[in-house]
Amino acid sequence: MKKQIIVAIGREHGSGGHYIADMVARELGVKLYDKASIEKEISSGGYSEKLVSEMDEKPVNFFTSRRIGAFSNSIKVNVTEKTFAMLRSKAAEGESFVVIGRCGEQVLGNNPNCISIFICGDPQFKINRIMNKMGLDLDQAIEEIKTVDRSRKNYHNYYCDTKWGDARGYDMTVKSNVLGCEKTAEMLVHYVRNFMEQD
Repeated sequence: MKKQIIVAIGREHGSGGHYIADMVARELGVKLYDKASIEKEISSGGYSEKLVSEMDEKPVNFFTSRRIGAFSNSIKVNVTEKTFAMLRSKAAEGESFVVIGRCGEQVLGNNPNCISIFICGDPQFKINRIMNKMGLDLDQAIEEIKTVDRSRKNYHNYYCDTKWGDARGYDMTVKSNVLGCEKTAEMLVHYVRNFMEQD
């Protein structure tokens, strides 16, 4: 039985990924590292929470960023590296947690107690969720999904060897619309607990 469990969850916008991750974390009794909690963790060293919030999980502009050795002039890169370091530190300390996005499946992939999941969904399911959640019309919801997912994809693919959403880069890929968010969370908890029972 594993004493530590780390669940790294990637997600498409509108798939209910955050909602599902929250349910999984609650059921497992572990902390959820999402945008808000990560920003609180890494807001130090001259970075305000507002600045971290603006730079978190954002793609890098190739034309305005430069790296010399281990140093970068890009605040986005520095915030990202600080995020990765925080997650690796939590994992090294033996903490169990669920993390959403932040390239978790690669950043923590060397940890034998980490399991990675990508949550996607059919277009109409995602559009309906975004329309209801954000009060948008059809065209606005479609554009919202395209914009957010494009940003997540560019961010992920800049830092990772595998492609965002490619099933080969995760332990499991699941469409949340097949069972619905609640049943998907229940299924994932069962999957994770079976994983935890392995040596």
